[in-house]
Amino acid sequence: MSVLVIAEHDNSRLFTGALSTIAAAKKLGDEDLHILVTGSGCRAAAEHAAKVAGCTKVLLADGDSLGHGLAENVAPLVAELAKNYSHVLAPASTFGKNMMPRAAALLDVQQISDISGVESPDTFKRPIYAGNAFATVTTSDNPKLITVRATAFDDDPAEGGSAAIEEIEAPADQGLASFVGQELTQSDRPELTSAKVIISGGRGLGSGENFQMLERVADKLGAAVGASRAAVDAGFVPNDYQVGQTGKVVAPDLYIAVGISGAIQHLAGMKDSKVIAAINKDEEAPIFQVADYGLVADLFQAVPELEKEIDAIKG
Repeated sequence: MSVLVIAEHDNSRLFTGALSTIAAAKKLGDEDLHILVTGSGCRAAAEHAAKVAGCTKVLLADGDSLGHGLAENVAPLVAELAKNYSHVLAPASTFGKNMMPRAAALLDVQQISDISGVESPDTFKRPIYAGNAFATVTTSDNPKLITVRATAFDDDPAEGGSAAIEEIEAPADQGLASFVGQELTQSDRPELTSAKVIISGGRGLGSGENFQMLERVADKLGAAVGASRAAVDAGFVPNDYQVGQTGKVVAPDLYIAVGISGAIQHLAGMKDSKVIAAINKDEEAPIFQVADYGLVADLFQAVPELEKEIDAIKG
């Protein structure tokens, strides 16, 4: 049977998490790969999906009921389509975590969450205990509904394909939820989950105003800005900055942790980073146990010095 990937997108292009999910789907073997694009006015995203090499069909469900990705409307569609597939995959993003369990419940199957590896078509690896251990899970469910940890797989390049786009009927509004509005943080910096460099701050910064130090460094490095849950809970920055077990999982080339103690919940969201550098005045801070480079120093002296060094290098 075929494999179906539920694509998350911005109506014009697939998100990086969707491309990672496609890469995971390709590891299942020589199955036919189909991609489902749902939304309102999202044909451009379907055309982007059609460029994925190996994709044989893109299903496009375009309608007002799907316009804001409400899980109550998307899940019944996914559950109905899933009956024709052996595997259905979605990114383990807010969208995937909200929608896929509903679809699994409608099908009376057990979802396999947040996989980081594909051992075989019925066996998968997934992190447990905040990423401190990995479980190998085998399932006989049919279909298999899976969410994918995006940082565990390289993005599919979405090049070389020319799949056909098949329009399918959008479901009626289930009337269980309605979209009221949203407030989006506008930034010229890279999106946190796709950034190559991230500089994150913790409770040690003391206030939201002090995050401006990190923002200046981030702008000079072309980096994204993140935060620990403690900093978010204290109101220093918005919650979309949060990195960790209950925030975003990231794996950049460089992760700079400033004033972050390194609680296990935070480490779960960033310890797969290729290089970790930490600045903390407490030499016993747990963050130093995972850091490749550690600086025991007052961050209010170290960060301005780092900014000066960057300026000197850039001339």
